[in-house]
Order: sequence, then C-alpha cells, then structure tokens
Amino acid sequence: MRRAVLVLALLSCGRRSSAPPSEAGPPVSPPVSPGEHASAPERSTAAIDRVVEEALVRGDAPGAVVEVWSNDQLVHRKAYGHRRVAPERVPMTVDTVFDLASLTKPLATALSIHLLAAEKRLALGDSAKQFLPELGDDKGAITIEQLLLHTSGLPAAGSLSSFRDGEKRALERIGALRLASPPGAAYKYSDLGFILLGAIVARVSGEPLDAFAHKRLFAPLGLRATGFRPAAALLPRVAPTCRDGGILEGVVHDPCASALGGVAGHAGLFSTAEELSTFARMLLHGGELGGVRVLPSDLVTTMTKPVHVPGARRTLGWDVHGLGFGHTGFTGTSLSIDPRTKTTIVLLTSRLHPDEKGDVSRLRRELAEAVRVAIAAPGVRTGIDVLERDGFARFAGKKVALVTNRSAVDRKGQRTLDVLRAAGVNVVALLAPEHGLDATADEFVPSGVDEKTHLPIKSLYGADRKKPSAKDLAGADAIVFDLQDAGARFYTYETTLGLVIESAKELGLPVVVLDRPNPLGGAVEGPLLDVGRTSFTAYHRTPIRHGMTVGELARMFEGERSVGARVEVVKMLDYRRDMLFHDTALAWVPPSPNLRTDLEALLYPGVALLEGTNVSVGRGTGAPFELVGAPFIDGEALAKHMNERRLPGLLFRPTRFTPASSTHAGVPCGGVSIAITEPERVVPLRLGVALALSLRTLYPGAWQTKKLIEIVGHDATIKAIERGDPLDSIVTSWSADERAFEARRKAYLLY
Repeated sequence: MRRAVLVLALLSCGRRSSAPPSEAGPPVSPPVSPGEHASAPERSTAAIDRVVEEALVRGDAPGAVVEVWSNDQLVHRKAYGHRRVAPERVPMTVDTVFDLASLTKPLATALSIHLLAAEKRLALGDSAKQFLPELGDDKGAITIEQLLLHTSGLPAAGSLSSFRDGEKRALERIGALRLASPPGAAYKYSDLGFILLGAIVARVSGEPLDAFAHKRLFAPLGLRATGFRPAAALLPRVAPTCRDGGILEGVVHDPCASALGGVAGHAGLFSTAEELSTFARMLLHGGELGGVRVLPSDLVTTMTKPVHVPGARRTLGWDVHGLGFGHTGFTGTSLSIDPRTKTTIVLLTSRLHPDEKGDVSRLRRELAEAVRVAIAAPGVRTGIDVLERDGFARFAGKKVALVTNRSAVDRKGQRTLDVLRAAGVNVVALLAPEHGLDATADEFVPSGVDEKTHLPIKSLYGADRKKPSAKDLAGADAIVFDLQDAGARFYTYETTLGLVIESAKELGLPVVVLDRPNPLGGAVEGPLLDVGRTSFTAYHRTPIRHGMTVGELARMFEGERSVGARVEVVKMLDYRRDMLFHDTALAWVPPSPNLRTDLEALLYPGVALLEGTNVSVGRGTGAPFELVGAPFIDGEALAKHMNERRLPGLLFRPTRFTPASSTHAGVPCGGVSIAITEPERVVPLRLGVALALSLRTLYPGAWQTKKLIEIVGHDATIKAIERGDPLDSIVTSWSADERAFEARRKAYLLY
C-alpha cells in the first residue's frame, strides 16, 4: 500500500516564503553509469563546487544535488551537504528524491497535453470550456494554448479552501472566479491554469494525470523514481520539505496539490537528478533517447520554441531564459536546457527544510555561470592567468600591496590574493574598494581582517577617505591592482584605480594592473562628462560607456592627467574588443552586490541613470537593474510604452515589487521587468534615455529629475530629457563626443 509520511518536528517551520512560484534557473543534465562516456574531455568543475558550497555556507539550502551534461557527456554529478538536518542529520546522496513543485507543469502536464494534441484528441486552439463545462460563460474564450502560455486571464492562485472538497468542486470554484484580464490580453503566471490543464488531460485520455504521464512519458524511459505520490520504497530517499510546523516526506509541499490528493497539473511530481537529466537529454534528442521514441520530434520543437506574449517570452509550457528554456520549482528545484550547446543542468535542493527560509535564486545564477565556464572551450586568460603561466617572476623578492576583491579570480575560481600567496608572492598589504573584499557590502566599508589569510584589510571606501595613504601601503615595493570593472564611467572602481595611481606617484611605487575584460565590449556610447563635474563617481572625462579595459583606463589616466606614475599592465590573452563578457568563457563573479550577472551589468549603464530620480532600479530585490518601478507607476502602461519603442534585444513586461532597501524601501511599486533576448543587440544608454523619456511622458507630475545630473554628468542631455526631445535626437547629439573620445583613446588601447 502506497503511503506518505508527515513527521511533526519539534521546531517551528516559520512562515511560507513570499518568493515567486517559478523563476528561470540554470541548465540541466542526465545520469550515467560509472565508466560511461570515459572519452569525455577532462573539464574543470571546481567553480561548480565552489558556488554550491558557498550557498550551503550562506544557509541557502541544507544540501543540493547537481548534475550537468553537455553534448551527451556527463560533466558533473555530485551531492552536497545534507538531505535532512532535523530532527537528525542525514547526508545528501545523488539518488535523493525531491519534490519538484512547478517542474510538474512542463514535465507532466504540458507534455501530456501536447501528446494528446499530436494524437488529434484535442487541439491547442480548442476552448478549455469544451472539456471543462464547470468553467463560467465568461471563460468560454480561454483556449488550451492560453493556459499553456499563462495568458488565460486567470488569477495566479485561489484560496486553499477552494480545493478541500475534491477536484470537481475545485474546478467549479475556479470556474466561478473573476478573470484578472481578458483571455490573451496579458501574461500572468497561474497555477490555476495548469490545474485546469491537468483536469483536461484526465478527461480526454480517460486516465488520471499521474497514470497517463507515467505510462506515456516516464515508463518508456525507464524512470522509476519519477512520478506523483512516491511509493513507500522511495520514502527513505525523499528530501523533506517543511510546512505549517511539520516536516513533509513524500507529501507534496504545495498545499493546493496536497488538498487534491497529491496529483495536480501545477505541482506534485517527484524525481531525482539522474532521471531529470535523462528526460532533458530525451528532449535535446528530439523526443528519443537510447532507441526509445517518447515524443514526436515536431512536438518537441513546438513545445520548446519561444513565442512572444504580452510583456513576456514563453514557450508552450516552459520558461524562457537566455537563449534556452527551463523551469524552476518553489521547493528549490530547477531544470535548464540550452539547445545551442546541448547542455542541461539539474539543480535540486529542498530549500524549505528545515525552516522555510532558504533561497536558492542566487545559487541558480551562479551555477549557470560556473557551468558555462566548465563546458566552454579555452577562452580569455586574464592578467592573473598570464602571471600564473609566467611563474610570477616579476614579483621575485618584492613586497606587494594588493587592491582587489572577490571578483578577481583566476580561471579555476581562485582569488587573486590566494593565487599570489600560494606562489610565494609576499603580500604585505590588502586594500579593498567599495563593497569590500567580499564584494557584498552596500554602504561605507570599515577596515577588517580577511578570514582566510588573516591579513588586515584596509578599506578604500570609508566615510572619511577613499585614497590609499602612505600608512596603508607601508612596506610595499609595488601595488598590484586586480578588480573586475563594470565598464561604466560612474562605477567607482575606476575612481579607485585613479586614486591608487595618484598615491603610487606620491610614494614612488610602480602600479601593476592585472587586466580584465570590459563586460560591455568595446563600444563607446553617451556624452562626455561636462568640464568641472569630476567626482568620486566620475573620475575622468569619458563617455558613460567608454569601451576600455581597466588596464587601458590606467594608461589613459596616467597619460592624460600627467600623473607621472609607473604603470604596467599585464595584458590578457585571446581577448577581442568586440567581446561581451559572455563571449570570454570566464565566470562572472559579482564585483558588487547589485551586479549579480553579466546581463545585469549590460543593463547597468542605462538603467542606473534613473538612480538620479525618484525611481527604484531594483536594488533590494532579487533582480537589480532588471526592474524599474515606483509607487506612482502603472506597470502595464510603462511596459506598453517601452515595447512600442522596439529597442533591440529587449522586452518589457509589467510587474510589481517591493524593494527591501534603497529607493522606495518597503513600499510596493508598479513597474517593468526588463528581459534581454539578444545581448549583442542591446544598447544600454539608449535604453536608459528611453526609460527616462517614457517616465516624463507618462508621469510628468510625479517623476523627479533634480539629481539626474549627478549620474549623467552632462547638462545638455538632462535638459533634452526634461524637454521631451525625441530619443533619436538625444542619442545622435552624442556623436561628436563619441568620435572625439574614440580618437583620444587610440593611444591607450592594448587590444
């Protein structure tokens, strides 16, 4: 007899997290037996270990299982931490069974719908009411396709009490709900829509969703742990979740799915990392794996092709992230698939155990970065990589002061500080810029001590000083500078570089800059800084987007400011000026707490312009610089206005969010979420000015610009925005400045 266990724990599970039910996450891959694919190339997966282990130390989850495949080769499979930490500790194992939560939507429900459509038993254009007469007359226009795309107009969810009297009564209550918008008019992620789809599968096929999915999807691939309501034999391997003061094992966490008996179209599926990888590889092979055809190839194409819906991009069942597709689950699970590189990433955690406070959104992003590096062909070698190759000969017998933070790592993910010390370089002083050595602080940073090396840390972002003093550099024969810049004039690491060069001249010390890529590539964009407006956020007269590496900037600062310091740059290898960060095959390690991904860095020079106004740019949320909002903004109106501008590579969708810090902290905001669809086409400054002009048009009385000059640094541009000049007119007004700067910078370019 199948059974599930609810273990009441002697601890409080806390309140349910307010995190969204689904977020796009990293890619995924399938299982393999020991010894299989022995010819696979050796890859470095140390960065994968690092990001997962750091997440567990932060308390993001008690444990995790990660499995990565690329081009049918197993890249990584490993268990970390603990499956359970209360009431006793049980180590995580790679065969742990997890509650997949919303991964149920694409893997069981959407695929079952597509199978029925392929067999002509229904059509995606059919009205849902044709199969579910419980739906009210106002829902007669809702199609199956709209349910798959979350454009049905249904609310996100219903009250738990709606599901406690069985499925039929639940369907009637859903059918009676008032629509949030007309069918097809807006995107709104909805559990209710997928509950209806699960019911449609059952009525058309004549079998419950769990039975149909098992017979047609999971059993043909030999998946024994994938299904609803885990069998008793699997319970010892199930990762527990937590809800309402108790620990759940083998019981679906989602309360609505639980009330429906554990089988629902939106949640209820359980599986392992190995079996999810197998399923993902089947999709990458067009519906077939190991000689077993599970799905017609055209069905896979139809289901995974991105389409535009109002304010978003979706597939008919999956989230779209980057150039691939995938899905996440509320419990801390994610599956991501990149058809271009034929890469899959499975990340399975039980973030809700033991106290419902875990959050793996950061881990998902960092894992995707680490995997990208692990599977990439050898790419750019930064200054520290070149030093390693050359054996650090230039520092033999010297004492160095190092200006750095966590963003400065070699290709193996090791901090520059640790690499230098391991090579025997005598680091006598350690200095950190804004955000501190760990690159996590968002206010003035006090001096401190590095926990790993026990070296004192001198802060270059204190309340009273930001320039290195003779005392800070005492005993040093040279200064080594290694920081990942953001490529924007107002990013303060460029000012720190300039001040370090000034101090070096005053003390007669050479500066050795370990070069790193400009994440925005080599393009020049925006006006030059007005004469007389230099400050800590505007050290030198450059355009906002200067297209230079930190080493090249060091050469320009020394040359144009006639400092007279000795500046040496350790050049990168295999770097091209046209590269965005994604092209370098390097891991993005956030240089500051609000530049969490290289795509956020791409948005930063434009969206950050609005920080000079009374608008939140997403600081204090999980998506800084991907959000723009304020209490006075109507997200639907702003999204429409911005999408009508047809800015290349960008899509805007309405949203609501409440920043935890910075502008409008604790205040609900309407606004837009910005999605990058084609990174190479994004023009950041054009985006920033377009947003400013839209805010001026839509909210002339509420939007305030009095501090905009502090960010833009160019009075004529501010006046043009305040007048409401055409976007093209403002952008072309920078042309003379851009051409002049391109001519100036030629003398300092290294690549």
